[in-house]
Amino acid sequence: MELHVKRDHSSSGQYPNRARMLISCPDGPGIVAAVSDFLFQNGANIVHSDQYTLDPDGGMFFMRIEFDLPELEQRLDELRDGFNGVAGRFTMDWRIINVSYKKRLAIFVSKEDHCLVELLWQWQAGDLDADIALVVSNHTDMQSYVESFGIPFHHIPVTPETKAEAEKRQLEVIGEEIDVIILARYMQIISPSFIEYYRHRIINIHHSFLPAFVGGKPYAQAYQRGVKIIGATAHYVTEELDGGPIIEQDVQRVSHSDDVNELKRIGRTIERVVLARAVKWHIEDRILVHHNKTVVFN
Repeated sequence: MELHVKRDHSSSGQYPNRARMLISCPDGPGIVAAVSDFLFQNGANIVHSDQYTLDPDGGMFFMRIEFDLPELEQRLDELRDGFNGVAGRFTMDWRIINVSYKKRLAIFVSKEDHCLVELLWQWQAGDLDADIALVVSNHTDMQSYVESFGIPFHHIPVTPETKAEAEKRQLEVIGEEIDVIILARYMQIISPSFIEYYRHRIINIHHSFLPAFVGGKPYAQAYQRGVKIIGATAHYVTEELDGGPIIEQDVQRVSHSDDVNELKRIGRTIERVVLARAVKWHIEDRILVHHNKTVVFN
């Protein structure tokens, strides 16, 4: 089964005729040969290929390929239609993505600014090859900063009584063509209906090394426990609080002399780096989700 979204916000980029193919299917002989032969028969040149088998004895197969194809834009629909036959033989879930289409990002933020600032800085520097379409916040603290980048800012307050109405408004301002939502320290629980609409397209940064210290105030929990390592985790959001598929994690050693505020200060650096990596990998189509795990290709 293939999923793709047609858009008009294309950019010629450095490789206007490059595409990516992502595949997951039950493992078996002949998959790589069939995919490679299909691309060869259609005049494509493979420039990068990576694969992984989860449990070789009757497990799952995952593959990421980058290839160049002359006149890709004109031939993409034909290519997708033609690949249905190969995909059907191996019961594949698959996508072919035109690299020149930049993904559209919506960033949600509350009052903590460090993760948002990192994403905006990397985007401005050209390290995030995507379009930041808008920023949504339940506070106004970051409005002038965001708008200084020429990015629309939407203030949508949230209270327990207005949560459903606020989410409805959020969906309205996001529109139909957002590829991924980034919770850059957005301190609100996302409803199951919202999650279902953006399944595996909402990335959250949690300020602990999951599965340790889920929920609120993880640095206070870590301090009370006397840990010697703190970390941060970027993951896809699911209905289970802080329990979605993990994309990236990192840690740093701390001391018994570090109080909660010092843990927070150290943690902010870890959080911003981990979230930026996860977002970059998502927009570069390096992540495949299998059950509650991810395969992240280099």
